[in-house]
Amino acid sequence: MNKKILNIVLFQPEIPFNTGAIGRTCVGLGAKLWLVRPLGFQLDDRHVKRCGLDYWERLDWEAVNDWEELKRKLPCLDRYFFFTKKATKSYLDQKFQAGDVLVFGSETRGIPDSFHEKYAGQRLRIPICEEARCLNLSVSVGVGAFEAIRQIHATATPAAGIGSEPS
Repeated sequence: MNKKILNIVLFQPEIPFNTGAIGRTCVGLGAKLWLVRPLGFQLDDRHVKRCGLDYWERLDWEAVNDWEELKRKLPCLDRYFFFTKKATKSYLDQKFQAGDVLVFGSETRGIPDSFHEKYAGQRLRIPICEEARCLNLSVSVGVGAFEAIRQIHATATPAAGIGSEPS
């Protein structure tokens, strides 16, 4: 059973630099990174590890073969949140909880059309100016994940973790 404070899912990511940077963010947050195949790179790609720097060794991550396998491993489907520019609800209006699953689509295709239909009420948007088509994937993950962590820590009892004083 997964006990991470937050789960970050990259659905068929294509760019190793983004995945490496997101891995580094996950280490900093104490989040688990899930990669749903197919990937646009090899997991031993030097670019992934270069962007993740020495953090990659400390990253809690798992690659799954497809969406169905992810759902078996993380069965809390009502706590999946899909970040997409096609959503109307802002991520700032969502109440996040420990264990939530934040799903981000590939860099060029986003999340599949079938997800828009099936999970319509769980889609979230990061509001940006109309002049900007979209944000970089690693930036989007950082924005969404840090807001989720902020909310989780604001409602939790004091414990070791992000923002706590060393013992």
